[in-house]
Amino acid sequence: MSPIVIDGREIEAKWWGPGPEAAPTIVLLHEGLGCVALWRDVPAKLAAMTGCGVLAYSRFGYGASAPVSLPRPLTYMHDEALGVLGQVLDQAGVKTAIVIGHSDGGSITAIYAGGVQDFRLRGAVLIAAHFFTEDMGIRSIEAAKVAYQTTNLREKLGRYHRDVDNAFWGWNGAWLDPAFRNWRIDDYVPTIRVPVLLVQGSADEYGTLAQFETFECEAYCPVERLVVEGAGHSPHLSHGDEVLPAVAGFVGRILALEAVPPHAMQNNA
Repeated sequence: MSPIVIDGREIEAKWWGPGPEAAPTIVLLHEGLGCVALWRDVPAKLAAMTGCGVLAYSRFGYGASAPVSLPRPLTYMHDEALGVLGQVLDQAGVKTAIVIGHSDGGSITAIYAGGVQDFRLRGAVLIAAHFFTEDMGIRSIEAAKVAYQTTNLREKLGRYHRDVDNAFWGWNGAWLDPAFRNWRIDDYVPTIRVPVLLVQGSADEYGTLAQFETFECEAYCPVERLVVEGAGHSPHLSHGDEVLPAVAGFVGRILALEAVPPHAMQNNA
């Protein structure tokens, strides 16, 4: 696909399956230390299972995308959702979208779904998304800082990020800022108007099922949930045989509704 350039800076992006003129598009938003490559085989599998095109991109500061200035503002997820994501969809030519976000990417997806009236958006899958901060999640992020400074974590992440320090400290520094303890996005949930699938591992080290409960208490949209027993923060990778068919089924149900003319739905009511 053609390079995506926003404000003169290039964003790494990759496409799998049919283009946006031929089929709906699944858009993947990665976690706080993710990038295009760290979705591994998920995009190819989703394209094969759904018949959709799949677009993944690395946000600024990650993968091969242009770096960001540090420290990141504590509004960086809002900035992505309300200022960048729509431009990426525009430049990629997306016509109909189902957005799947993991961790930070899930939070960005929720802000976009609730904060932007984008009629291209048909549904959202939120994997291990955060709607508020939890003490246990902050402790895990503190542990990640120690690991980055004392183990080979920096070397491992360096295989995927052009500027690994920019990627790591941009994420870690924001989450460990004392002011970030007050961060929450549940005020966007009531204005989400598309179906949502919530996915989380029962052993997620960054968040508890209280995240689900907060979303469900505030939501007016249709909500499905999948708790993956024994899974940690990346259930789509560790338990893909369970998670990916559930996601594909959710996408299929949304697209089936798209194919039903309004008068037919009225006649069957």
